[in-house]
Amino acid sequence: MAKKVALLQGNEACAYGALYAGCDFFGGYPITPSTEVAEVLAKELPKTGGKFIQMEDEIAAMASVLGAALTGSKALTASSGPGISLKQELIGYACIAEIPCVIVNVMRGGPSTGMPTGPSQSDIMQARWGTHGDHAAIAVAPASCQEIFSETVRAFNLAETYRMPVQVLLDEINGHMRERIELPEPGELEILNRQAPPVSPEQYLPFDPSFGDVPPLAAFGSEYRFHITGLNKAADGFPTTKARLVDAEERRQIRKVEANRDKIEKNEEYMVDDAEILIVAIGTISRSARHAVNELRKQGQKVGLFRPITLWPFPERRIAELAGQVKAIIVPEMNLGQMILEVERVTKGACDLHGIGRVDGEPISPSQIMDKVKEVC
Repeated sequence: MAKKVALLQGNEACAYGALYAGCDFFGGYPITPSTEVAEVLAKELPKTGGKFIQMEDEIAAMASVLGAALTGSKALTASSGPGISLKQELIGYACIAEIPCVIVNVMRGGPSTGMPTGPSQSDIMQARWGTHGDHAAIAVAPASCQEIFSETVRAFNLAETYRMPVQVLLDEINGHMRERIELPEPGELEILNRQAPPVSPEQYLPFDPSFGDVPPLAAFGSEYRFHITGLNKAADGFPTTKARLVDAEERRQIRKVEANRDKIEKNEEYMVDDAEILIVAIGTISRSARHAVNELRKQGQKVGLFRPITLWPFPERRIAELAGQVKAIIVPEMNLGQMILEVERVTKGACDLHGIGRVDGEPISPSQIMDKVKEVC
């Protein structure tokens, strides 16, 4: 049977991916360049019994998502740089309270209002360290409209599996570009749901470590009654300052991601087997990098591309391995040097390292990358 195809903008593909994953709640506030995600869901969610609400600001939007998620909904919000900054306190709340939800960030220039209509990849570190305190983080960075659809589905699966917020990082270019995508049939892509409590309401503890690093989550409003707080807490959800319990809780929350890197991490490797120069790039700029690799290969240059699709946790083990095989790594990114800091940390001087940074509202072109490769060689 022929696949159903559509010509979709990246933001639209994100919205339809959310619906495919079972998203039934969106709480948001309009902001360039992410607003189309909200526009599609405002139209489509009511058709399936879902709920769409435009809140008075980004902070309230994030709060509504956490409330909906706690009642059992698969909840989504979408925003861009300044809006994501406003959401950070409640993203931290989602981290410590272990509330599954998905946050779409269509990145734009900054800081502050910056360049609302210009592309950027300046929120790489914000996605990891935007909220204070020690916490785990998962963020994915798709490159094409097709991948935006599938990675949004995977983001919901990761949020539900590990009971935590997951970010989807687009940029203005792939958020607004239109491409042909094949829409998967129901059941074609795996859909995962959160673990339900295997105990009676009387026995239920919302943060019970005896079930492993990801405790089962009941739905607020059901027969399961429990306490939620942004404070460090014991297994019953009530605050505690006992050092042993606080330490164990924080380490468990980080361990649930670190111990499952093999299940979470996803990367693309292109012509890396014999590469002497490795380009590490994400999102839209990885498309420029791929074109540059193809052109340089025609000229006899042994260049390859490593593309993190899961940006956080950072694919440090594989990049460290590749650093021992190549002469140099080049990191092109639409910021003035964020991802390159992680590459530098994990390569530990094993090879030469060079960056290409651009923040003028224009993408890094294949020719810029090719020029850098020739300069390095």
